[in-house]
Amino acid sequence: MRRENKDTAAEFLQQFPIFQDLTPEELKQVEDIAISRKMVKKTVIFTEGSEKEAVFFIRTGIVKAYKTDENGHEQIVSFLKTGDMFPHTGFFNAHPYPATAEAITPSELLAIPVRHFERVMLNTPAIAIKIMRVLGDKIRELQDKLQVMSGQDVRNRVLSFLLMLAEQHGQADGSKIVINLPMTHQEFANSIGTTRETANRLLNQLSKEQLLNVDRSRIVIYDLPALKQQRDTV
Repeated sequence: MRRENKDTAAEFLQQFPIFQDLTPEELKQVEDIAISRKMVKKTVIFTEGSEKEAVFFIRTGIVKAYKTDENGHEQIVSFLKTGDMFPHTGFFNAHPYPATAEAITPSELLAIPVRHFERVMLNTPAIAIKIMRVLGDKIRELQDKLQVMSGQDVRNRVLSFLLMLAEQHGQADGSKIVINLPMTHQEFANSIGTTRETANRLLNQLSKEQLLNVDRSRIVIYDLPALKQQRDTV
């Protein structure tokens, strides 16, 4: 681990909503405790149930967050990209890490140790108030997404998940949307709570309709409006 360049860390941290309302003096207190970490592909950043030591901010790369059931099956919680933080409630409770986080591409992270940050908040309560306000909004947003996904049938969950990936990870390439996300069919199925066979069948059907193409390294959506229309009419 190494200390992050302070000017670079300040500019990076201020991009996050939880830090946008901080004054320069308050932000300086946060960047002083920030540590840079570089992760190679397949590195486990932390494991579900382990002691929470830090909250992480992604400078570059993609991180997979997942939970494991009693049979050892993965349930993917989210794919996190550049500009995301995890876990979201990490600064405000003493609970262990709620999921396992793994870098699925080479990644550079900024880590803020929880105990050091707690001392900063005790010394400057205004920081805690501002950050809790933003995190409350984020939690409500995540709850709304969960409610929508849980009330859908499998086909609609596939469509909604594809549209979410397009919004969060997609890059326009002419009329196409390219989602550069190394994800197996099993990981795709785990993300929407279904079997790999069911996910494969639905993806193959969408591929035959020439709406998209899926391989292990990326998803190419050929007709985003048609995909949205199918989701809205299912």
